Amino acid sequence: MITGIKNIKNTSSDSFFLIAGPCVVESESLVFEIANKLLEITNKLKIPFIFKASYRKANRSKLDSFTGLGDDKALSILKKVKEDLNIPICTDVHESKEIEIVKDIADIIQIPAFLCRQTELLIAAGKSNCVVNIKKGQFLAPDSMKYAVEKVQSTGNSKIMLTERGSSFGYGDLIVDFRSIPIMQKNNVPVVLDVTHSLQQPNTAKGVTGGQPEFIETIAKAGIATGVNGIFLETHPNPSIALSDGANMLNLNKVETLLQKLIAIHTALK
Repeated sequence: MITGIKNIKNTSSDSFFLIAGPCVVESESLVFEIANKLLEITNKLKIPFIFKASYRKANRSKLDSFTGLGDDKALSILKKVKEDLNIPICTDVHESKEIEIVKDIADIIQIPAFLCRQTELLIAAGKSNCVVNIKKGQFLAPDSMKYAVEKVQSTGNSKIMLTERGSSFGYGDLIVDFRSIPIMQKNNVPVVLDVTHSLQQPNTAKGVTGGQPEFIETIAKAGIATGVNGIFLETHPNPSIALSDGANMLNLNKVETLLQKLIAIHTALK
């Protein structure tokens, strides 16, 4: 299901995998609170788990939006989570030079949707020999993602995932076209459904991204029914005070119930 990640939990599980965590590293205590809870849940439910948090946010809507604690501090926290909890880490990069900084900490280097066509960035990520998760641009048809896959493969790295996160619909909404999942699976790579960013409402008049988290369960259930390989979600114990993307996050106390429902659908489809 996922190759190239040595310390992923429950690798023998015949389940979808989960990539989850807060949007950004806000503090060491918060990161460990979320990581420990997600690890407890996924161990209980036997779901392979990768912890995700951005060490830096480089694409905020407003100039004064929170972008991070500082690279060194945030990366040291992610390294500690990886070592103390023995779980794999996913974080995103925005420039090629960042890859040298994160490649020894991250098991999965994530390419943001807006940057999925950046050739230099994709090739540098491929050369890291990490797993590369490429988010499909909101502006691209799913079959166009084969070119992003080919760019990473050109480095000799075949450890690639693609993530669906919705397509632009007007100026203030995103729509998930579930045909994207089987189309992108034709590239012979795992396909992930990002159930929180797919419900963002970008470019609001206030310059702060909105969202519709009440539909996370709907989107996630449909993704599992469609045959997606993995679920991506951002979560927080109190989304209303999250420093980034709180409007579309899933409350941490709702994660286990959601995953139980997804397991039921996945099992019924076997």
